[in-house]
Amino acid sequence: MSDDVTDDRPDSADEGPRLPDSAAGWRELVAVVLLSVTAIVTAWTGFQASKWGGAMSIAFSEASSSRIEASRQESLARSKVTIQVSLYTAWLQAYQDGDTELADFLESRFPEPLASTFPAWIDTQPLQNADAPATPFAMEQYVLPEQEAAAEADARADERFATALRNNQRGDNYTVLTIGFATVLFFAALSGRMRSPRAQWTLLSIGCLGFVVLSAILLSFPKLV
Repeated sequence: MSDDVTDDRPDSADEGPRLPDSAAGWRELVAVVLLSVTAIVTAWTGFQASKWGGAMSIAFSEASSSRIEASRQESLARSKVTIQVSLYTAWLQAYQDGDTELADFLESRFPEPLASTFPAWIDTQPLQNADAPATPFAMEQYVLPEQEAAAEADARADERFATALRNNQRGDNYTVLTIGFATVLFFAALSGRMRSPRAQWTLLSIGCLGFVVLSAILLSFPKLV
């Protein structure tokens, strides 16, 4: 009777799930590695874009603060110049009127830098020398500290504004890279949905090539940590 019993058990070759061939296995491995690494790099580029955006905002804020400081110093300088011009005008009127006492009184109370510039201007003999400066305010020695501070603040504002523009461009560059790496993720993921091995390898190759190119560009960019 045992000879009539049919063995319905599957052959040993058919037992268990069928293993993928070597080409498919390599493709899956490359796809998994590409997806994993690209996901990390994409997150990094997004982080860098955010950091450079923050640096841009800080630089713009510093530029604005420097502009405000420059404006404040300019206002102080104008106020001082107005007062000193008034004193000089009063001295000139007293000198023309021959009121030596009043002229000496006013000269003794000239504030800086008019006090130190005025004697140097007198030494140029402005009444006899046609090449002499018309007023002490035209002398090279006449420099208000507030004017220098305003010029420094303006230069600092220009530098910080230029830095902010550079940081903005760098943030934009990283944003473009983020989009590029997201495209690599798209090709890598899509390759696994194709039925044709040739199509799978084609899409995966495009993704790998894009990753290499974008990574080379990424290495050339400045980075914030």
